Amino acid sequence: MVEPFDVVDLIHTKRDRGALSPEQIRWLVDAYTRGYVGDEQMAAMTMAIFLNGMGREEVRDLTLAMVASGDRLDFQGLSKKTTDKHSTGGVGDKITLPLAPLVASFGVAVPQLSGRGLGHTGGTLDKLESIPGWRASLSPEEFLSQLESVGAVICAAGAKLAPADGKLYALRDITGTVESIPLIASSIMSKKIAEGTAALVLDVKFGSGAFLQDPVRGRELAETMVRLGTDAGVATVALLTNMNVPLGLAIGNANEVRESVEVLAGGGPADVVELTLALAREMLALAGLPDADVEAALKSGAAMDTWRAMITAQGGDPDAALPTPKHTQVVTAPRSGVLVRQDALPFGIGAWRLGAGRARQQDPVQHAAGIDLHAKPGDVVTAGQPLFTMSSNDGDRFERALEAIEGAYEIADPGTAVETGGALIQGRITA
Repeated sequence: MVEPFDVVDLIHTKRDRGALSPEQIRWLVDAYTRGYVGDEQMAAMTMAIFLNGMGREEVRDLTLAMVASGDRLDFQGLSKKTTDKHSTGGVGDKITLPLAPLVASFGVAVPQLSGRGLGHTGGTLDKLESIPGWRASLSPEEFLSQLESVGAVICAAGAKLAPADGKLYALRDITGTVESIPLIASSIMSKKIAEGTAALVLDVKFGSGAFLQDPVRGRELAETMVRLGTDAGVATVALLTNMNVPLGLAIGNANEVRESVEVLAGGGPADVVELTLALAREMLALAGLPDADVEAALKSGAAMDTWRAMITAQGGDPDAALPTPKHTQVVTAPRSGVLVRQDALPFGIGAWRLGAGRARQQDPVQHAAGIDLHAKPGDVVTAGQPLFTMSSNDGDRFERALEAIEGAYEIADPGTAVETGGALIQGRITA
Protein backbone atom coordinates (compact mmCIF):
# COMPACT_ATOMS: atom_id res chain seq x y z
CA MET A 1 0.00 0.00 0.00
CA VAL A 2 1.31 3.42 -0.95
CA GLU A 3 0.46 6.02 1.68
CA PRO A 4 -1.12 9.17 0.19
CA PHE A 5 0.61 11.57 2.60
CA ASP A 6 3.90 12.02 4.43
CA VAL A 7 3.37 12.62 8.15
CA VAL A 8 6.44 14.87 8.34
CA ASP A 9 4.86 17.19 5.77
CA LEU A 10 1.71 17.35 7.88
CA ILE A 11 3.73 18.12 11.01
CA HIS A 12 5.50 20.94 9.13
CA THR A 13 2.12 22.35 8.11
CA LYS A 14 0.83 22.56 11.68
CA ARG A 15 4.20 23.70 13.01
CA ASP A 16 4.07 26.61 10.58
CA ARG A 17 0.45 27.44 11.54
CA GLY A 18 -1.12 26.02 8.41
CA ALA A 19 -4.40 24.13 8.16
CA LEU A 20 -4.76 20.43 7.40
CA SER A 21 -7.29 19.28 4.81
CA PRO A 22 -10.09 16.83 5.68
CA GLU A 23 -8.29 14.12 3.67
CA GLN A 24 -5.03 14.72 5.52
CA ILE A 25 -6.73 14.54 8.93
CA ARG A 26 -8.64 11.35 8.06
CA TRP A 27 -5.44 9.72 6.86
CA LEU A 28 -3.46 10.89 9.90
CA VAL A 29 -5.96 9.45 12.40
CA ASP A 30 -6.28 6.18 10.48
CA ALA A 31 -2.51 5.81 10.02
CA TYR A 32 -1.89 6.45 13.72
CA THR A 33 -4.61 4.01 14.77
CA ARG A 34 -3.14 1.21 12.64
CA GLY A 35 0.43 2.00 13.74
CA TYR A 36 1.88 3.42 10.54
CA VAL A 37 2.37 6.83 12.18
CA GLY A 38 4.52 6.40 15.27
CA ASP A 39 4.00 7.83 18.76
CA GLU A 40 6.96 10.18 18.36
CA GLN A 41 5.47 11.62 15.18
CA MET A 42 2.00 12.03 16.65
CA ALA A 43 3.57 13.59 19.75
CA ALA A 44 5.14 16.22 17.50
CA MET A 45 1.79 16.79 15.82
CA THR A 46 -0.11 17.17 19.10
CA MET A 47 2.48 19.67 20.35
CA ALA A 48 2.10 21.66 17.11
CA ILE A 49 -1.68 21.65 17.65
CA PHE A 50 -1.22 22.59 21.32
CA LEU A 51 0.92 25.59 20.36
CA ASN A 52 -0.88 26.75 17.21
CA GLY A 53 -4.46 25.55 17.59
CA MET A 54 -6.86 24.31 14.92
CA GLY A 55 -9.64 25.94 12.93
CA ARG A 56 -13.30 24.98 13.37
CA GLU A 57 -13.28 22.75 10.28
CA GLU A 58 -10.07 21.02 11.39
CA VAL A 59 -11.51 20.25 14.84
CA ARG A 60 -14.69 18.91 13.23
CA ASP A 61 -12.71 16.74 10.81
CA LEU A 62 -10.47 15.44 13.62
CA THR A 63 -13.51 14.55 15.73
CA LEU A 64 -15.29 12.72 12.90
CA ALA A 65 -12.09 10.88 11.95
CA MET A 66 -11.82 9.57 15.51
CA VAL A 67 -15.49 8.53 15.44
CA ALA A 68 -14.83 6.65 12.19
CA SER A 69 -11.87 4.79 13.76
CA GLY A 70 -14.24 2.38 15.52
CA ASP A 71 -17.83 1.29 16.08
CA ARG A 72 -20.82 3.57 16.50
CA LEU A 73 -23.76 2.54 18.67
CA ASP A 74 -27.23 2.53 17.14
CA PHE A 75 -30.34 3.12 19.25
CA GLN A 76 -32.82 3.03 16.38
CA GLY A 77 -34.45 -0.08 17.84
CA LEU A 78 -35.24 1.54 21.18
CA SER A 79 -38.79 2.63 21.91
CA LYS A 80 -37.44 5.61 23.89
CA LYS A 81 -35.66 8.81 22.99
CA THR A 82 -32.03 8.99 24.11
CA THR A 83 -30.30 11.83 25.92
CA ASP A 84 -26.92 11.91 27.64
CA LYS A 85 -24.72 14.12 29.79
CA HIS A 86 -20.97 14.62 30.04
CA SER A 87 -19.03 16.48 32.72
CA THR A 88 -15.47 17.69 32.26
CA GLY A 89 -14.86 16.57 35.86
CA GLY A 90 -14.16 18.08 39.23
CA VAL A 91 -13.95 17.54 42.98
CA GLY A 92 -17.01 15.90 44.50
CA ASP A 93 -18.74 15.68 41.11
CA LYS A 94 -21.11 12.76 41.59
CA ILE A 95 -23.95 14.30 39.55
CA THR A 96 -24.25 11.39 37.08
CA LEU A 97 -25.39 9.08 39.88
CA PRO A 98 -28.65 10.86 40.78
CA LEU A 99 -29.07 12.46 37.34
CA ALA A 100 -29.29 9.34 35.16
CA PRO A 101 -32.13 7.68 37.11
CA LEU A 102 -33.92 11.02 37.55
CA VAL A 103 -34.06 11.63 33.79
CA ALA A 104 -34.87 7.97 33.05
CA SER A 105 -37.85 8.11 35.43
CA PHE A 106 -39.59 10.22 32.74
CA GLY A 107 -39.41 7.41 30.18
CA VAL A 108 -36.26 8.69 28.46
CA ALA A 109 -33.24 6.45 27.85
CA VAL A 110 -29.93 7.60 29.34
CA PRO A 111 -26.96 5.63 27.90
CA GLN A 112 -24.22 6.90 30.22
CA LEU A 113 -20.84 5.49 29.20
CA SER A 114 -18.47 6.54 31.98
CA GLY A 115 -14.85 6.20 33.00
CA ARG A 116 -12.55 5.80 35.96
CA GLY A 117 -10.79 8.53 37.86
CA LEU A 118 -7.20 9.58 37.37
CA GLY A 119 -5.50 12.07 39.65
CA HIS A 120 -7.70 14.39 41.72
CA THR A 121 -10.91 13.92 39.71
CA GLY A 122 -13.03 10.94 40.67
CA GLY A 123 -14.43 8.38 38.24
CA THR A 124 -18.12 7.50 38.10
CA LEU A 125 -17.38 3.79 37.73
CA ASP A 126 -15.11 3.84 40.81
CA LYS A 127 -17.93 5.35 42.84
CA LEU A 128 -20.51 2.80 41.72
CA GLU A 129 -18.14 -0.11 42.31
CA SER A 130 -18.44 0.76 46.01
CA ILE A 131 -21.83 -0.97 45.82
CA PRO A 132 -21.46 -4.72 46.50
CA GLY A 133 -22.00 -6.80 43.36
CA TRP A 134 -22.33 -3.90 40.93
CA ARG A 135 -20.51 -4.41 37.65
CA ALA A 136 -19.37 -1.85 35.12
CA SER A 137 -18.95 -4.11 32.09
CA LEU A 138 -22.06 -5.04 30.10
CA SER A 139 -22.44 -6.88 26.82
CA PRO A 140 -24.08 -4.92 23.98
CA GLU A 141 -27.20 -7.03 24.44
CA GLU A 142 -27.35 -6.32 28.19
CA PHE A 143 -26.74 -2.63 27.55
CA LEU A 144 -29.63 -2.27 25.11
CA SER A 145 -31.96 -4.49 27.15
CA GLN A 146 -31.40 -2.40 30.29
CA LEU A 147 -31.94 0.84 28.37
CA GLU A 148 -35.29 -0.47 27.18
CA SER A 149 -36.46 -1.91 30.50
CA VAL A 150 -34.95 0.47 33.10
CA GLY A 151 -34.07 3.49 30.99
CA ALA A 152 -30.75 4.24 32.69
CA VAL A 153 -27.38 2.55 32.20
CA ILE A 154 -24.08 3.70 33.67
CA CYS A 155 -21.30 1.42 32.44
CA ALA A 156 -17.83 1.26 30.91
CA ALA A 157 -17.38 2.19 27.27
CA GLY A 158 -16.23 -0.60 24.99
CA ALA A 159 -12.73 -0.48 23.53
CA LYS A 160 -14.16 -0.36 20.01
CA LEU A 161 -15.74 3.09 20.46
CA ALA A 162 -13.41 5.76 19.03
CA PRO A 163 -10.22 3.71 19.63
CA ALA A 164 -8.14 6.47 18.04
CA ASP A 165 -9.11 8.71 20.94
CA GLY A 166 -7.96 6.19 23.53
CA LYS A 167 -4.59 5.90 21.87
CA LEU A 168 -4.22 9.63 21.36
CA TYR A 169 -5.30 10.51 24.91
CA ALA A 170 -2.70 8.17 26.42
CA LEU A 171 -0.06 9.92 24.32
CA ARG A 172 -1.23 13.42 25.27
CA ASP A 173 -1.16 12.46 28.93
CA ILE A 174 2.60 11.85 28.83
CA THR A 175 3.61 14.63 26.42
CA GLY A 176 2.21 17.74 28.13
CA THR A 177 -0.52 18.34 25.55
CA VAL A 178 -3.66 17.50 27.53
CA GLU A 179 -4.89 21.09 27.95
CA SER A 180 -5.33 21.87 24.24
CA ILE A 181 -8.94 22.90 23.61
CA PRO A 182 -9.10 21.36 20.09
CA LEU A 183 -7.74 18.09 21.46
CA ILE A 184 -9.97 18.10 24.56
CA ALA A 185 -13.07 18.89 22.53
CA SER A 186 -12.42 16.28 19.84
CA SER A 187 -11.58 13.67 22.49
CA ILE A 188 -14.81 14.16 24.44
CA MET A 189 -17.09 14.62 21.46
CA SER A 190 -15.71 11.72 19.40
CA LYS A 191 -16.75 9.33 22.17
CA LYS A 192 -20.13 10.98 22.66
CA ILE A 193 -20.94 11.03 18.94
CA ALA A 194 -19.82 7.40 18.60
CA GLU A 195 -22.07 6.58 21.54
CA GLY A 196 -25.01 7.38 19.27
CA THR A 197 -27.17 9.48 21.59
CA ALA A 198 -29.65 11.85 19.96
CA ALA A 199 -29.10 14.66 22.48
CA LEU A 200 -26.26 15.71 24.78
CA VAL A 201 -25.92 18.13 27.68
CA LEU A 202 -22.39 19.16 28.64
CA ASP A 203 -21.36 20.26 32.13
CA VAL A 204 -18.21 22.27 31.45
CA LYS A 205 -16.45 23.24 34.66
CA PHE A 206 -13.95 25.97 35.43
CA GLY A 207 -12.11 26.97 38.59
CA SER A 208 -9.69 25.57 41.15
CA GLY A 209 -10.81 21.95 40.92
CA ALA A 210 -11.55 21.88 37.20
CA PHE A 211 -9.63 20.69 34.18
CA LEU A 212 -9.51 24.29 32.89
CA GLN A 213 -9.30 26.87 35.66
CA ASP A 214 -9.92 29.96 33.52
CA PRO A 215 -13.64 30.64 32.89
CA VAL A 216 -12.83 32.20 29.51
CA ARG A 217 -11.14 29.00 28.35
CA GLY A 218 -13.97 26.98 29.87
CA ARG A 219 -16.47 28.91 27.77
CA GLU A 220 -14.31 28.45 24.66
CA LEU A 221 -14.26 24.70 25.26
CA ALA A 222 -18.03 24.63 25.80
CA GLU A 223 -18.69 26.59 22.60
CA THR A 224 -16.35 24.33 20.63
CA MET A 225 -18.04 21.14 21.85
CA VAL A 226 -21.54 22.48 21.23
CA ARG A 227 -20.55 23.29 17.64
CA LEU A 228 -19.07 19.81 17.19
CA GLY A 229 -22.20 18.11 18.47
CA THR A 230 -24.47 20.28 16.37
CA ASP A 231 -22.39 19.73 13.23
CA ALA A 232 -22.63 15.95 13.82
CA GLY A 233 -26.41 16.04 14.15
CA VAL A 234 -26.52 15.69 17.94
CA ALA A 235 -28.71 18.26 19.72
CA THR A 236 -26.17 19.76 22.14
CA VAL A 237 -26.34 22.28 25.01
CA ALA A 238 -23.65 23.18 27.57
CA LEU A 239 -23.81 24.64 31.06
CA LEU A 240 -20.74 26.47 32.34
CA THR A 241 -20.38 25.64 36.05
CA ASN A 242 -18.21 26.75 38.94
CA MET A 243 -15.70 24.27 40.40
CA ASN A 244 -13.78 26.63 42.71
CA VAL A 245 -15.39 24.92 45.72
CA PRO A 246 -15.95 21.15 46.08
CA LEU A 247 -19.38 20.05 44.89
CA GLY A 248 -21.45 18.80 47.79
CA LEU A 249 -20.03 17.58 51.08
CA ALA A 250 -18.57 14.20 50.04
CA ILE A 251 -15.31 13.67 48.13
CA GLY A 252 -14.43 10.05 47.42
CA ASN A 253 -16.30 6.97 46.27
CA ALA A 254 -18.63 5.26 48.77
CA ASN A 255 -19.36 8.54 50.52
CA GLU A 256 -20.36 10.11 47.19
CA VAL A 257 -22.75 7.22 46.58
CA ARG A 258 -24.32 7.91 49.99
CA GLU A 259 -24.72 11.58 49.14
CA SER A 260 -26.27 10.72 45.76
CA VAL A 261 -28.82 8.46 47.45
CA GLU A 262 -29.65 11.33 49.81
CA VAL A 263 -30.44 13.49 46.77
CA LEU A 264 -32.62 10.75 45.29
CA ALA A 265 -34.44 10.56 48.62
CA GLY A 266 -35.31 14.25 48.39
CA GLY A 267 -32.43 15.61 50.51
CA GLY A 268 -28.74 16.18 49.95
CA PRO A 269 -26.60 19.31 49.69
CA ALA A 270 -28.20 22.29 47.97
CA ASP A 271 -25.50 22.67 45.30
CA VAL A 272 -25.71 19.01 44.25
CA VAL A 273 -29.48 19.23 44.04
CA GLU A 274 -29.31 22.51 42.08
CA LEU A 275 -26.97 21.14 39.43
CA THR A 276 -28.77 17.79 39.18
CA LEU A 277 -32.09 19.53 38.55
CA ALA A 278 -30.60 22.03 36.08
CA LEU A 279 -28.97 19.30 33.98
CA ALA A 280 -32.10 17.12 34.16
CA ARG A 281 -34.24 19.97 32.82
CA GLU A 282 -31.83 20.49 29.91
CA MET A 283 -31.68 16.77 29.08
CA LEU A 284 -35.45 16.35 29.19
CA ALA A 285 -36.05 19.50 27.13
CA LEU A 286 -33.80 18.11 24.39
CA ALA A 287 -35.78 14.84 24.60
CA GLY A 288 -39.03 16.72 24.00
CA LEU A 289 -40.18 17.13 27.63
CA PRO A 290 -39.55 20.81 28.43
CA ASP A 291 -42.20 20.92 31.17
CA ALA A 292 -41.07 17.86 33.13
CA ASP A 293 -41.39 18.40 36.90
CA VAL A 294 -38.00 17.10 38.00
CA GLU A 295 -38.42 18.27 41.62
CA ALA A 296 -41.57 16.16 41.92
CA ALA A 297 -39.75 13.08 40.61
CA LEU A 298 -37.28 13.36 43.49
CA LYS A 299 -39.96 13.98 46.11
CA SER A 300 -42.28 11.21 44.88
CA GLY A 301 -39.60 8.51 44.93
CA ALA A 302 -39.85 7.87 41.16
CA ALA A 303 -36.16 8.67 40.64
CA MET A 304 -35.21 6.46 43.60
CA ASP A 305 -37.19 3.56 42.13
CA THR A 306 -35.26 3.91 38.86
CA TRP A 307 -31.95 4.08 40.77
CA ARG A 308 -32.74 0.82 42.57
CA ALA A 309 -33.74 -0.86 39.31
CA MET A 310 -30.57 0.39 37.58
CA ILE A 311 -28.27 -0.86 40.35
CA THR A 312 -30.06 -4.22 40.58
CA ALA A 313 -29.94 -4.75 36.81
CA GLN A 314 -26.13 -4.48 36.94
CA GLY A 315 -25.77 -7.00 39.76
CA GLY A 316 -25.63 -4.56 42.65
CA ASP A 317 -27.56 -4.61 45.91
CA PRO A 318 -29.05 -1.15 46.53
CA ASP A 319 -29.72 -2.09 50.16
CA ALA A 320 -26.23 -3.42 50.94
CA ALA A 321 -23.97 -1.60 53.37
CA LEU A 322 -21.31 0.47 51.66
CA PRO A 323 -17.62 0.10 52.60
CA THR A 324 -16.49 1.87 55.76
CA PRO A 325 -12.91 3.03 56.44
CA LYS A 326 -10.56 1.49 58.98
CA HIS A 327 -9.27 4.89 60.05
CA THR A 328 -10.68 8.40 60.30
CA GLN A 329 -9.26 11.73 61.39
CA VAL A 330 -11.29 14.84 62.15
CA VAL A 331 -9.89 18.32 61.49
CA THR A 332 -11.46 21.05 63.61
CA ALA A 333 -11.75 24.82 63.29
CA PRO A 334 -8.75 26.59 64.84
CA ARG A 335 -10.87 29.67 65.63
CA SER A 336 -14.41 30.97 65.53
CA GLY A 337 -15.65 32.98 62.57
CA VAL A 338 -16.91 32.45 59.04
CA LEU A 339 -15.48 29.90 56.62
CA VAL A 340 -14.66 32.23 53.71
CA ARG A 341 -12.55 30.00 51.46
CA GLN A 342 -12.42 26.29 50.54
CA ASP A 343 -10.32 25.59 47.43
CA ALA A 344 -11.48 22.55 45.50
CA LEU A 345 -8.19 21.32 44.05
CA PRO A 346 -6.28 20.77 47.35
CA PHE A 347 -9.23 18.85 48.79
CA GLY A 348 -9.34 16.72 45.66
CA ILE A 349 -5.62 15.99 45.98
CA GLY A 350 -6.09 15.23 49.67
CA ALA A 351 -8.81 12.66 48.92
CA TRP A 352 -6.60 11.18 46.21
CA ARG A 353 -3.72 10.79 48.68
CA LEU A 354 -6.06 9.11 51.14
CA GLY A 355 -6.64 6.39 48.54
CA ALA A 356 -9.83 7.60 46.83
CA GLY A 357 -8.04 8.09 43.50
CA ARG A 358 -5.23 6.61 41.47
CA ALA A 359 -1.95 7.85 40.03
CA ARG A 360 -1.96 5.28 37.20
CA GLN A 361 -4.94 3.83 35.34
CA GLN A 362 -4.15 0.32 36.61
CA ASP A 363 -3.97 1.32 40.29
CA PRO A 364 -6.78 0.18 42.63
CA VAL A 365 -8.80 2.67 44.67
CA GLN A 366 -9.99 2.49 48.26
CA HIS A 367 -13.76 2.77 48.04
CA ALA A 368 -14.06 3.87 51.67
CA ALA A 369 -11.37 6.56 51.43
CA GLY A 370 -12.17 10.23 51.04
CA ILE A 371 -13.15 13.45 52.77
CA ASP A 372 -16.48 14.48 54.26
CA LEU A 373 -16.92 18.23 54.64
CA HIS A 374 -18.87 19.55 57.62
CA ALA A 375 -18.94 23.20 56.54
CA LYS A 376 -19.00 25.14 53.26
CA PRO A 377 -17.98 28.74 52.49
CA GLY A 378 -20.35 31.18 54.18
CA ASP A 379 -21.00 28.92 57.18
CA VAL A 380 -20.39 30.25 60.70
CA VAL A 381 -18.09 27.97 62.71
CA THR A 382 -16.84 27.91 66.28
CA ALA A 383 -13.39 26.98 67.57
CA GLY A 384 -13.09 23.21 67.90
CA GLN A 385 -16.01 22.49 65.59
CA PRO A 386 -15.33 19.73 63.01
CA LEU A 387 -14.50 21.17 59.58
CA PHE A 388 -13.92 17.92 57.72
CA THR A 389 -13.27 14.23 58.33
CA MET A 390 -10.61 12.27 56.43
CA SER A 391 -11.08 8.53 55.88
CA SER A 392 -8.65 5.84 54.75
CA ASN A 393 -7.82 2.19 55.26
CA ASP A 394 -4.21 3.25 55.79
CA GLY A 395 -3.63 5.62 58.72
CA ASP A 396 -0.21 6.56 57.37
CA ARG A 397 -1.88 8.47 54.54
CA PHE A 398 -3.31 11.23 56.74
CA GLU A 399 -0.09 13.24 57.01
CA ARG A 400 0.38 13.65 53.26
CA ALA A 401 -3.30 14.39 52.75
CA LEU A 402 -3.10 17.18 55.33
CA GLU A 403 -0.05 18.59 53.56
CA ALA A 404 -2.13 18.92 50.39
CA ILE A 405 -5.03 20.61 52.20
CA GLU A 406 -2.90 22.98 54.29
CA GLY A 407 -3.78 26.57 53.39
CA ALA A 408 -6.76 25.51 51.26
CA TYR A 409 -9.37 26.95 53.62
CA GLU A 410 -9.70 30.11 55.67
CA ILE A 411 -11.79 31.24 58.64
CA ALA A 412 -12.20 35.00 59.03
CA ASP A 413 -14.19 37.55 61.02
CA PRO A 414 -17.89 37.96 60.21
CA GLY A 415 -18.37 40.41 57.35
CA THR A 416 -15.31 39.21 55.42
CA ALA A 417 -16.03 38.52 51.76
CA VAL A 418 -16.64 34.83 51.00
CA GLU A 419 -14.57 33.40 48.14
CA THR A 420 -16.68 31.01 46.08
CA GLY A 421 -16.08 32.30 42.57
CA GLY A 422 -19.72 33.25 42.14
CA ALA A 423 -22.88 31.35 41.29
CA LEU A 424 -22.76 27.61 40.63
CA ILE A 425 -24.17 27.88 37.11
CA GLN A 426 -22.59 30.74 35.19
CA GLY A 427 -23.68 30.29 31.62
CA ARG A 428 -25.68 28.31 29.08
CA ILE A 429 -24.26 27.73 25.60
CA THR A 430 -26.33 26.64 22.61
CA ALA A 431 -25.59 26.33 18.91
